Amino acid sequence: MLKWASTMNTSKLEPTHLAQHDFTQDSGLPDIAYLSKLANELFTALPCDGSRLGQVSGLIPSGLTSSLASAANQQDVALPGDAELQTFFAKSESPYQSVPDSLDTGSVFGKTSPNTTTSLTGLDQSILAGILPNNFGLPDQAQLQQLLVSRVPNGSSLPSFGSGEQLPSVDVLKPSSTAQVSDAQLQKQFAERAGVTEIPSRMAGVPEPSHGYSGFDANLIAGLIPKAYGLPGEDELQQLFAPAPKDPVSASSSPSFYFLDELKTDGFKAPALNSAHPPFDVQALRRDFPILKERVNGHPLVWFDNAATTQKPQAVIDRVSYFYEHENSNIHRAAHELAARSTDAYEKARDTVAHFMNASSSSEIVFVRGTTEAINLVAKSWGQQNIKAGDEIVITWLEHHANIVPWKQLCDLTGAILRVVPVDEDGQVLLGEYQKLLTARTKLVSFTQVSNALGTVTPAKVMIDMAHRVGAKVLLDGAQSVSHLRVDVQALDCDWFVFSGHKIFGPTGIGVLYGKAELLEAMPPWQGGGNMIEDVTFDKIIYQPAPARFEAGTGNIADAVGLGAALEYVSKIGIDNIARYEHDLLVYAMEALRSISGLRLIGTAAEKTSVLSFVLAGHSNQDIGVALNRVGIAVRTGHHCAQPILRRFGLESTVRPSLAFYNTHDEVDLLVTTVRRIQSGKDF
Repeated sequence: MLKWASTMNTSKLEPTHLAQHDFTQDSGLPDIAYLSKLANELFTALPCDGSRLGQVSGLIPSGLTSSLASAANQQDVALPGDAELQTFFAKSESPYQSVPDSLDTGSVFGKTSPNTTTSLTGLDQSILAGILPNNFGLPDQAQLQQLLVSRVPNGSSLPSFGSGEQLPSVDVLKPSSTAQVSDAQLQKQFAERAGVTEIPSRMAGVPEPSHGYSGFDANLIAGLIPKAYGLPGEDELQQLFAPAPKDPVSASSSPSFYFLDELKTDGFKAPALNSAHPPFDVQALRRDFPILKERVNGHPLVWFDNAATTQKPQAVIDRVSYFYEHENSNIHRAAHELAARSTDAYEKARDTVAHFMNASSSSEIVFVRGTTEAINLVAKSWGQQNIKAGDEIVITWLEHHANIVPWKQLCDLTGAILRVVPVDEDGQVLLGEYQKLLTARTKLVSFTQVSNALGTVTPAKVMIDMAHRVGAKVLLDGAQSVSHLRVDVQALDCDWFVFSGHKIFGPTGIGVLYGKAELLEAMPPWQGGGNMIEDVTFDKIIYQPAPARFEAGTGNIADAVGLGAALEYVSKIGIDNIARYEHDLLVYAMEALRSISGLRLIGTAAEKTSVLSFVLAGHSNQDIGVALNRVGIAVRTGHHCAQPILRRFGLESTVRPSLAFYNTHDEVDLLVTTVRRIQSGKDF
């Protein structure tokens, strides 16, 4: 029975069904405690000693529970008893010619389930045996179902999970006695249940074995996840099943500050973010953004200018406001209460950034004004220290001006040579040509992870590894990627990573430079002033270690705190949930725009995100932007600070709608309808 219940196909389960059974949490996942209670009530009602089963953890759906329990109380009805099940199991083709007195769950499952005992007899053991995979020779789902049909009145139509359909036959995974179920195996099973023939590479998996799941545990997880919102992502599974992840930020990296150690701020807490939304409810998420209620020219605002800047959720707005209302002070250099609050908030934001990027330490995070300042910092500090005449710097045709101008300036200053990697007609980097440019003279490679003009996603990890093989350092521009793709700087192995807060739902005027610790420590400061020094005399200056040495003067404290709140907000939604939704929306929008006569999409790489640059024959880009604005649609027109790549396609400008997770299919439909009317010359 447990095998039957644990393999219920919930791919068609709708939120209304969940509400009818009243066993879901706000996240849309099963309430384990409630299901456990129902399961234990079932076993108590069975005509056997159900108390020996112990506590079962959330396996029996409410419809099945009530039907079986009701049947057990009717006259002349006998559910299978201890002896009958023993006989039934003994007849099965099994290496156990009789049911053994005890079952070593540790040897079968890889570890003992905390909710069962290791020595079970009778019905206890039979129930447990029913969830074992068939390679152990014990009865499968169909056999148990057949037996139950013969014992329950009207059993030819056994109760189902919310729809009345006959239960499908779905095998559970078959863990070996030593190996845990892998990420790939569980993904495959989830895909089969949801009718997906191929899992896209962008889709996050379930927790790896390092989270402590045995094969048995993983099978239970596989049988419990509802499919109403699609395949489960890593964030959903971890939230329900996994312990809180350890913060990778080393406590030992926390800087010492100038206010008194004995100053206490216990009991003072800034407002916390709301709990995570059920994945993925775009309308609920839209309500978090007050500006989306605005009207433009009498029409609801449609914000398709996300590549330029993203809108801010109420949680970020409130956090910045709270800082100015309760915490505003300069940081580090004081003994008073507000300095302690401000410093704590600022350094907590640094820890949040480090965790979000999977940096090894918060000391690798430097707060700057944005991506542009971060690139200039590396060029002026590391570049001027390490680049000399004859050295080569490699960039690509895809770059924003901010990732071209500082390196051209450095080459002009030092006599170094700037090399550029070409792209194909779809806007994809030509890796073969890139390889040819990498030589012993290459000292630095700097490129974007996502093109702001085309949306092309570059093969960042491959390109970084190729550069490292010739001894070059790599700076990765994440301004356009950070809000759409998971960032793991340790996995990427980039030497620097840069992004801007306003591109990821945070405030303007704040950004991040991540740098490997050994690089930052070797880099000289690029600006001088307060906060970045340890000691100053007229003869000698001793600088603070990183990151303080790069944060001269009073920084943008409030907006750093706001950036921390923005990253917490994104983390609660789940970057993988965001990526899945945005990818589907992008594909939908590209197909719809292609249907318009005379429209040419610029940037059609197989791997791309967010950006929908286009031109329309016979119409100026500026006029299209103005016409779209008349119905409330905000897009960017112009060269997007990426003139070289547009000229690669023979253009000086494009119309650039760009997407975020709060955009909808209805908004895309409005865009397409309006562009079609512009193309046809209709007035509106």
